[in-house]
Amino acid sequence: MKFRLNTIQTKWNRENPFDFSDLKAVLINCTLKKSPSVSHTEGLMSMAQTILEANGVRTELIRAVDHDIASGVYPDMTEHGWEKDDWPAIHKKVMDGNILIIGTPIWLGEKSSIATQVIERLYGNSGILNKKGQYAYYGKAGGCLVTGNEDGIKHCAMNILYSLQHLGYAIPPQADAGWIGEAGPGASYLDEGSGGLQNDFTTRNTTFMTWNLMHMAAMLKHGFAAHGNLRKDWDESDHDHPNPEYR
Repeated sequence: MKFRLNTIQTKWNRENPFDFSDLKAVLINCTLKKSPSVSHTEGLMSMAQTILEANGVRTELIRAVDHDIASGVYPDMTEHGWEKDDWPAIHKKVMDGNILIIGTPIWLGEKSSIATQVIERLYGNSGILNKKGQYAYYGKAGGCLVTGNEDGIKHCAMNILYSLQHLGYAIPPQADAGWIGEAGPGASYLDEGSGGLQNDFTTRNTTFMTWNLMHMAAMLKHGFAAHGNLRKDWDESDHDHPNPEYR
């Protein structure tokens, strides 16, 4: 869906002095619903996607559950007993991008099982090195969006953002946002009368996250400095331990 931006969002897009046209963003929606079912998480992600595209960033939104993603922590699980695995093709898109946004609903206070699977598969590629000899995700920016009808936005965001930075993603300031409705089986983000689309806090934080991701990705266009973080140098070192044992 195309999100209708408000006045200040449109003004910032129109007055943007920065060139983000060489950036690409991949947004992975980790809803449990297959297309074409309405995804409230995708509704919130569409706000970020609309801002990105308005500033020249190429985007692709992937609904993970629509794909046959095998479980496991290896780059291609067809080499480990699975007949089919769509993850290698998805991961290529992730690697071609400068920005990754993971969106998830909340279930029992946690990110969805699909979000866990996506992060596990990202982790399975974390041993790959880039052209500089750093871990593969260095030089990329990450963020997350969360929706639901129960508490847990910050809990899910802490888990997702920690996972991304642990893999090598750079996390800009305020790189998460979310919306939760009334606790229980109430209205969801896109439902009429939910107040989700009109929620100023969610709209503001999603906007800030998206702009901060663009700024971070632009700063990292030429990669992350390759000094003090090269696996090859570490592996070839003496591995000495000069500190005496504590007594």
